[in-house]
Amino acid sequence: MNTTQKQFSLNRRLALSVVMGIACAATLAAETVTKLPQGVPEAWLAYTPAQAPPLWSVALAETLMARHPDLRRAWYQPWNYVEGYVLAAFERLHKATGDRRYLDYMKTLVDRFVDGEGRFTGSKLDNLDDFMTGATVVALYDATRDERYKTAAAQFRRAFDTYPRTDGQFWHNTGGSVMWIDGVFMGQAFTLRHASSIGDAAWCFDEAVRQITTCARHSQKGDTGLYLHAWTDQIAKHKWADPATGASTDVWSEGLGWYALVVADALAVLPKDHGGRAAVEDIYRRLAADLKRTQDAASGGWFMIVDKGTEPGNWIDPSGTGMFIYALQRGIELGLLPAADYGPVVKRAWTNLQTFARVNDRGLVDIHGGGDGICIKNDYQGYVTHKREVNAKETIGGFLWAAVSMERGRLEALKKP
Repeated sequence: MNTTQKQFSLNRRLALSVVMGIACAATLAAETVTKLPQGVPEAWLAYTPAQAPPLWSVALAETLMARHPDLRRAWYQPWNYVEGYVLAAFERLHKATGDRRYLDYMKTLVDRFVDGEGRFTGSKLDNLDDFMTGATVVALYDATRDERYKTAAAQFRRAFDTYPRTDGQFWHNTGGSVMWIDGVFMGQAFTLRHASSIGDAAWCFDEAVRQITTCARHSQKGDTGLYLHAWTDQIAKHKWADPATGASTDVWSEGLGWYALVVADALAVLPKDHGGRAAVEDIYRRLAADLKRTQDAASGGWFMIVDKGTEPGNWIDPSGTGMFIYALQRGIELGLLPAADYGPVVKRAWTNLQTFARVNDRGLVDIHGGGDGICIKNDYQGYVTHKREVNAKETIGGFLWAAVSMERGRLEALKKP
């Protein structure tokens, strides 16, 4: 930041400190807020503090590029699911606007891990989380037709051939027989993209259906369309596992959100005549109906534990809310959900989600109120007492997916002829 920018930023801080304090007080009063590392200290943008930007999707993407010019250093590992989760939205921004910056940002990360011969060096691929960003490798092949990316993507595809599974569902990592609902997203975001952009479609589509339906069979909560966080066949090893079913205790919004994302995206590409499509459509429609039922009437968001909104300590989760916005809007666009019934649900949720976003005194977008790095908990209290953060990495991704989806028409208007 140069001298003029520093002085301008200081003036804005002084002038707006009271306003910002008042505006944030009501929302943050009930939160336990800690602050995660915020990237490059001198990052600065010209957005006006305490005012909504013209497009949240663009402002948040520009914030990420300013804060994290090297995305390897943004979060806890250089190559992991969060990078791919965020960059999936960057690809949509590039397609909508034609702005090359978004594609270049994707390349800046991936080219650190894919060499001139197409060898991928970022991970041993012994955890489903590490497969997610493989979808970005495929996206770059789609956009550039650079054979290096196709060669690298083949390493991800082959890794599934020997990856361990129980009853057909992949372990979350190769260290033990535990199946996470979010692992379905992490793995199948890649296979679905591979099928659409590179090939091996029969195997990829069959695998995606297997992962979605096996998870549903083991993790469904009663006769609802909601699904629990995890299950295991090694029940004695895990305090969270139900003695009879091996399933975990609660419907965690973020995990259910990842599942909703991959089910919706699967239905966008799964052939109409695929033998498993009817089962996936049934899962999606039942899930959508229960999301409509459990949406908080007061706020328009969804609770951290989706179906326990009346229990003490529960809170509206911006991460899950962002995911559900995308998943439901996707269903409306695909003709799977009636717009008259679900359009108002999505609009109310988007209005709520924007209350968690604020432009700070350096013109950068902060997303408040999400939990960071949440793993399987032993009980309800373990989930709802998890600390909420400023710019929790998963919450940034969920917000960006939702924002691009809800602002797509205005984004497309930015594209030059």
